[in-house]
Amino acid sequence: MTAPLGLVFFPAVDWMISETHPERQERLIYTYDQIVEEGLLDLAAIREYKPRVAGRRDIERTHIVVPDLNNIVTDAHLVSAGGTLTAADAVMKGEVKRAFALVRPPGHHAMRVAHGIRGFCTINIEAIMIDYLRKTYGAGRIAVVDTDVHHGDGTQEIFYHDPDTLFISFHQDGHTLYPGSGFMEEAGSPYAFGATINLPLLPETGDVGVHLLFDELIRPILDDFQPDILINSAGQDNHYTDMLASMQVTAQGYARLADKLKADIAVLEGGYSIEAALPYVNTGIVLAMAGLDYSRVLEPDRRDLRPEGKHTAARVAQLVSDGRALWSARGKLKAEKIAKAGSSWTRKKPIYYDTDGIREMQTETAFYCPKCPGYLTIDSSARGSYFGEQSAFIAVVWAASCPDCAKRAYDAVLRAKKQGGHDYFFVQDKAKDLLERI
Repeated sequence: MTAPLGLVFFPAVDWMISETHPERQERLIYTYDQIVEEGLLDLAAIREYKPRVAGRRDIERTHIVVPDLNNIVTDAHLVSAGGTLTAADAVMKGEVKRAFALVRPPGHHAMRVAHGIRGFCTINIEAIMIDYLRKTYGAGRIAVVDTDVHHGDGTQEIFYHDPDTLFISFHQDGHTLYPGSGFMEEAGSPYAFGATINLPLLPETGDVGVHLLFDELIRPILDDFQPDILINSAGQDNHYTDMLASMQVTAQGYARLADKLKADIAVLEGGYSIEAALPYVNTGIVLAMAGLDYSRVLEPDRRDLRPEGKHTAARVAQLVSDGRALWSARGKLKAEKIAKAGSSWTRKKPIYYDTDGIREMQTETAFYCPKCPGYLTIDSSARGSYFGEQSAFIAVVWAASCPDCAKRAYDAVLRAKKQGGHDYFFVQDKAKDLLERI
């Protein structure tokens, strides 16, 4: 019998950034206590799963860890990523209708190349799950709705060239909060233009603004895109008690959003109001995803909850208008940008690892081909890593790259190695499903 909801729980009790850091074990322990006390695990509508351990191939299908995965990825990261794969398997095998991976450490700030920890994230557990879904189940069009208060810059970066992965993120405006990105003009590279939708909200936005944005813009875009799989990057730090942000969303607001979204798989991201918010927000989302009554889930203390102002409503109205315009014109704009780019498109990216204090500079070039998606090269150099200064030259062969483009990608890395100037050389070959060290 198919249960409405699969629940994967992994609190990572032996992993923390520090004893006083908000990303520590207690984040999920209070939630688990709440779920047990409410008797949710005794309900037929909810089936609990134990997370499995992700393997090296699962991680390297998505990431290039410099110098090597074993240097910075811990067992806790492998189980957290494995928890998302467990959730994906449960849904794709039809054991459950939906799944929620309540796991940590989180991942949505981790980018394709990883030199260390940034935004509390080392590897991107959702991106790893998406690549797994495509490799194992042949999933096609996938949509991610990121509801974390921080822009999901890592997930955006990994799928910035992929027209079949729609990434929608609403978050507190990057002018006022880490990581300082997530503006509407970040809409995808030319080949995937319009597949990235950023919706920066003003501080103090709450349930009314978030639901208006969803009803008037996000839902219609999802209905038009028609994803085969819908994923919720379920950050919960838009809550009005969260210490790291300034929003006004409630547990009821989150639960109703989960009810409307009806994601196939939700993956926990941020949320640092450990006692005042997370047990209630998570309980509300679990009940909503399981199709159960969540109307009585309320925080016991609402003294910090404030009404939304006209300025937040005006920003939401502007985002709805601009988002509709971008979505309706994306085909024309994409054609114009591909024509302007010609055979390649390059961007330079300074990347700061706030958790580890690493400064990375990347030059990323997408090479286009009339027969296939082409290939990608990345020139990465980092200062301040555990290993001092280190650099890598990387080529990415897409799953649908033609043989000529695959050869050009390998040739680019061999040419860079012959010229010298880098410490490490990689080809991430998605067609062969392996990461080669050259």
